[in-house]
Amino acid sequence: MKRDIPRRRDLTLDEFCAGVRACDIKVLPRALTLIESNNPAHQRQAEALLTRLLPHTGQAIRVGITGAPGAGKSTFIEAVGLHLVRQGRRVAVLAVDPSSGISGGSILGDKTRMTKLSAEPNAFIRPSPSAGTLGGVARKTRESMLICEAAGYDVVLVETVGVGQSETMVADMTDCFLALMLPGAGDDLQGIKRGLLELVDVIAVNKADGNTLFAAQVAARQYESALQSLLGRHERLPTVLTCSALHKEHVDAVWQAVEERYANSKANGELAERHRQQGVRWLWAIIEDRLRQAVRQHPKVRSMRETLEKDVLTGMLPPEVAARRILDAFGLSDHDAPES
Repeated sequence: MKRDIPRRRDLTLDEFCAGVRACDIKVLPRALTLIESNNPAHQRQAEALLTRLLPHTGQAIRVGITGAPGAGKSTFIEAVGLHLVRQGRRVAVLAVDPSSGISGGSILGDKTRMTKLSAEPNAFIRPSPSAGTLGGVARKTRESMLICEAAGYDVVLVETVGVGQSETMVADMTDCFLALMLPGAGDDLQGIKRGLLELVDVIAVNKADGNTLFAAQVAARQYESALQSLLGRHERLPTVLTCSALHKEHVDAVWQAVEERYANSKANGELAERHRQQGVRWLWAIIEDRLRQAVRQHPKVRSMRETLEKDVLTGMLPPEVAARRILDAFGLSDHDAPES
């Protein structure tokens, strides 16, 4: 006989607020799930929750961490997190796993990769799928950061997918941007994007141990030279260091460089201005996201979407034409666009 699984009681706005502020580990994940929901009713409750919690945010150091697959991001984050909790800090990790472009599924295995950190009472790890979002971050990462800050976490680490998509999105939601690199830079230096170098605050060449120690040191010097030639000696250059996350060597020095960048930007007013600009860009990101949802959920669009996608796949219809038909069905025609 099939047993009915009892449905959890929905929490009120007051209960969500009280639970988050108390860092109730049973309420905090539910608040983040509420934030991530596409349900219109949930979105309205999430907006009310964020409005109530906003005065309790803004005191944490937000650090974005990027790097190519295999650079050791999870190992590095666990090493940094353990270093911080032993100093009495409270650390939240928002770890973004890549979603499948076919099924939309995600492994969400960061908790299993950070077993020691996840066991710490002053650490919280939240894996989220990127769900096709560009920039290697989840769609609601900004909102999730605010929830964690309101819960009292004073360090928020955002681990990106690290696929090289629009690093600007990561920088637009953090106070410091750290790029984890591999030893043996060599020809890889040719692949460094100027855009990334202009955004990054700290470069850490990981796996500086054993047989790769010398290669890591050489790579660090090459990165420093590349930075000076690409950005110029008078521009704000990223700090370049080496470390071994696996052996927990010099990880503290990397974090010290992050804190120094944070302190300097806070002292000279750059951080406050950065937060203001991030707020405006966040506004338009939300608008674009909601418009995308509205287009996909529109009845006329839903009725024709599968046919149009099939025609584009088979080459029977140019994407530009298909896009115009979708926008026409949504009600956004050429004659609605403003004149240039």
